[in-house]
Amino acid sequence: MTDDLAEVERIAGALIRSLSSGDRRTLMRRMARDLVQSQRARIAAQRQPDGAPFEARKQKPAPVSGRGAACFLYPSDGGGELRRVIMKSFTWGNGRMMTGFDIEAGGIRSFEFDKIVKWLPVPEEYRNAGGSSLRRRGGLRRRAMFRRLASGKFLRTGIDEQGFWIGFSGKVSQIAGVHQYGLRDKPSLRAQAVSYPRRELLGATAADRDRLLDLLYAHVAEA
Repeated sequence: MTDDLAEVERIAGALIRSLSSGDRRTLMRRMARDLVQSQRARIAAQRQPDGAPFEARKQKPAPVSGRGAACFLYPSDGGGELRRVIMKSFTWGNGRMMTGFDIEAGGIRSFEFDKIVKWLPVPEEYRNAGGSSLRRRGGLRRRAMFRRLASGKFLRTGIDEQGFWIGFSGKVSQIAGVHQYGLRDKPSLRAQAVSYPRRELLGATAADRDRLLDLLYAHVAEA
C-alpha cells in the first residue's frame, strides 16, 4: 500500500511529522482501520480499485444428476484389490468423471468412469434411495470470490510511528499475490499450472485517499 499512499504522504507529511509520537500512532491506527474496511468492502463488491469488476470465474457446465443408486467394482487406492462402491446418487462431470455419495466411505467421492471394472446390481436396500438431487460440490466457489481472504483472520494491519501497512498473513499471502498480479499457479497439487486473471485485492482508490486526508485533518484539529 506504500506506493498508493505516496500522494497522501506528500500532501500531509509535514502535518504528520508535527504530531507527537503517541498522536501519530493513534492516527495511523485510525487510518489503517478505515482503509482495511474499505478494502474488504471493495473485495466483497468484486471490484478493482479503478471500479472495474473482477473477471468472473470460468463457468462450469451444470452436472447431470443420476437417478436412484449405482453399484460397481473399482480399484482401491494403490491400484490393487478391487472394492465394491455403492453410490446413492451421482453427477457426471468433465472428462467422464462420476461424482456421488459413496456409502461405504461415508462421503462425496469421485471415480473415473473408464476405471470402473464391472457394473453390479444395486443391493435391494439401496434401490430407489438416491432419487433426490445431489448438492453440487464447490457451492462456496459460486459465492463472491476471496470472502475468506478478506476476513480479519487473513487481511491484517500493522502500525508504527511512521506509518501503517495492510496485507495478507501466512500462507494465503502467496495465494493473494497470484491474484493481485495475475500470475501462474497450480489450482491443486497434481494439476497443471494455469494463468489467473489479475484481480487487485489491495489498492487505494481516490476516495480512500480523500478519506484518509479527512482523518488526518480531523485528528490535527483535535490535537
